[in-house]
Amino acid sequence: MASLTPISQSQSLFNKPQLKFKLPSSDFLPKSFTVSFSKMNPTMPMKSAAGVVSATTAEMPPKKRYQGEGKGFVEEMRFVAMKLHTRDQAKEGEKEVKEPQEKEVAKWDPTVQGYLKFLVDSKLVYDTLEGIVDRAPFPSYAEFRDTGLERSEKLAKDLEWFKEQGHAIPEPSAPGITYAEYLKELSEKDPQAFLCHFYNIYFAHSAGGRMIGKKVAEMILDKKDLEFYKWDGELSQLLQNVREKLNKVAESWTREEKNHCLEETEKSFKHSGEILRLILS
Repeated sequence: MASLTPISQSQSLFNKPQLKFKLPSSDFLPKSFTVSFSKMNPTMPMKSAAGVVSATTAEMPPKKRYQGEGKGFVEEMRFVAMKLHTRDQAKEGEKEVKEPQEKEVAKWDPTVQGYLKFLVDSKLVYDTLEGIVDRAPFPSYAEFRDTGLERSEKLAKDLEWFKEQGHAIPEPSAPGITYAEYLKELSEKDPQAFLCHFYNIYFAHSAGGRMIGKKVAEMILDKKDLEFYKWDGELSQLLQNVREKLNKVAESWTREEKNHCLEETEKSFKHSGEILRLILS
């Protein structure tokens, strides 16, 4: 049991701001408690001097930490996105291979017509993204105008090249149309979810998308280097500029809004995966 200083020694006790007492071990008792005498008057009777008792188990739990949080919100988004890759796609990947486009690209059997469908639907999505950013239904979207990551004009040049080679350019198909409509609806009411898609579309294309483009070009385009995979300026710096803008915008979000943004990642991967699958059609 705790032992208390006799009343006859109270004068020295009052000179100590706090005393800590240990209690017998128990699952139902705090391991210790502290008595604070900082506001006690040594001339007051002991029974009228109110010590403040605080149990260690009553303290607030530590704040939950999110992976990447210390480096900014974009790093949190990256962690979530990496887990949705397969192990073949990323070392942090946790997803099992279920769809054809999730296999290693070396095992793909792409066709020119399928690749054209992919490019056409991709252009529709980028047209939609860039149009939304230009209109900026939420002021924060305006931060992402003219980032250098825009792809619409590059894709237009590529499709014109295919046309010159005698290929018929198809109309957009269901995967691209569905995703574009979803982005329009989302952008008007849910900026956190919309910016999740913005981040994943542009950053995924700058990484895995480039690798896919190179492999497919080797397989069916005689290594043709499409404009879709070229950027004006240093790509790493363009990406860093957008990271900083995203982090800045997210600073004003609550933790709940940030979590909502992260939860949208899976939908982004789903829609993008359906468009990517067109390469194999």
